[in-house]
Amino acid sequence: MEIKTVGIVGCGLMGSGIAEVCARAGYNVVVREVDESTLNRGLQRIRQSLGRALERGRIDQATYDQTLGRIRGTVNMVDLAESDFVIEAVVENLDLKKQVFAELDRICREGVILATNTSCLPVTDIAAVTRRPKLVIGTHFFNPAPVLPLVEIVRTILNDDETVETTRRFIESLGKTVVITKDRPGFIVNRLAIPFLLDAIRVLEEGLATKEEIDTAIKLGLNHPMGPFTLLDFVGLDTTLLVADAMYEQFRDPKYAAPPLLRRMVAAGLLGRKSGRGFYDYTSG
Repeated sequence: MEIKTVGIVGCGLMGSGIAEVCARAGYNVVVREVDESTLNRGLQRIRQSLGRALERGRIDQATYDQTLGRIRGTVNMVDLAESDFVIEAVVENLDLKKQVFAELDRICREGVILATNTSCLPVTDIAAVTRRPKLVIGTHFFNPAPVLPLVEIVRTILNDDETVETTRRFIESLGKTVVITKDRPGFIVNRLAIPFLLDAIRVLEEGLATKEEIDTAIKLGLNHPMGPFTLLDFVGLDTTLLVADAMYEQFRDPKYAAPPLLRRMVAAGLLGRKSGRGFYDYTSG
């Protein structure tokens, strides 16, 4: 099946970024949100992202106009019925994702691949609520999707080679680099990154060093582009907590148990860049 139109469920940080990536690659995009207010915020986020790319000379005015012209927003799931490939990008809640996929399965044509952008949840469990489990696959984009080049394709025990290869070709057509991983908690990146980030918080709690010193040590000692606390603020402390809790639920391994400081900061609304304050303060610009 030729892919011309991509359906996206969710126009939050990830959904809007994925919508932009697909539209910039020449695909028509239909992105669905739960209400007009949330949808408009997502579409505005796309306009702002493209505007920054235009200001920095990464795209020209024609590309800006053409990209926006390929994106259509909706609050009706049935508007995804003519999509040739669908990507779900709602919050990391397994029950919600199952509800979305059951509805997509009823709406979308036979043979259409349904992909989830989950960063840690079991894709097989999501696939099981559909009548097309071999066509349900993971496509884990990274934030910000228009910038970061990696996508993890998560292959379940139910996928056939054709589904995997069709998904690979589609993702590569977006200009992304693909790695294929099995359907295990955290996949590749979060399986390794989450324990590292949680340990950084534990080290800070112990008073071993300041957050600035820890960030500097990791940047210069391990040649990372940013330290763990800068990265936590960038990813979002709430997102990190969600992933850590989901992985702990599946593994029951203490290395995935969220430190008390992380829980307190999320409860206080100190979520990182998205809220203006996390481990660092971003309110002064």
